[in-house]
Amino acid sequence: MKKSLSIISILFLLFTCNSAFAQYGGYGNGYGGGYGYNGRMSQMGGMGGMNHQQEKPKEIPVEVTVGKIIERIKPELTLDELQVIAISNILTESIKTQGMLIKAEVSQDDKIKNIKALSETTDRKIMELLNKDQKEKYIAMNEEAKNPKKSKAKKKSN
Repeated sequence: MKKSLSIISILFLLFTCNSAFAQYGGYGNGYGGGYGYNGRMSQMGGMGGMNHQQEKPKEIPVEVTVGKIIERIKPELTLDELQVIAISNILTESIKTQGMLIKAEVSQDDKIKNIKALSETTDRKIMELLNKDQKEKYIAMNEEAKNPKKSKAKKKSN
């Protein structure tokens, strides 16, 4: 009887120690290794297949952004192909510079000032490429972009 009792108690002790050991990272990760989290999980991309690192949103290529802008303004301003190419180059340069300004380690006020200056320079360069009618339309488009609520109200009243 004593022999079977000691065998049962040894087996009980062995199983309880084994499960406690497994809970606290007994698979080579040391104490507190994630309650059973082992090296295989990290190879699968984290626990439950989820990445613990936040992924950066994918940046839209400058060319795609410029293409969308040109697609929008070309019919409104009736741009010819030479104007399209020249304005595309100006916008590409401007957007790349704006990205650098945003990433620069300066105060928020300085970033805003620099981006406003860049925007004014970009507008001035584009205006140099436009004829009188196109300039008027371009100015109207910029005003509409700055004050979208007013332009929608005008469209509804018409």
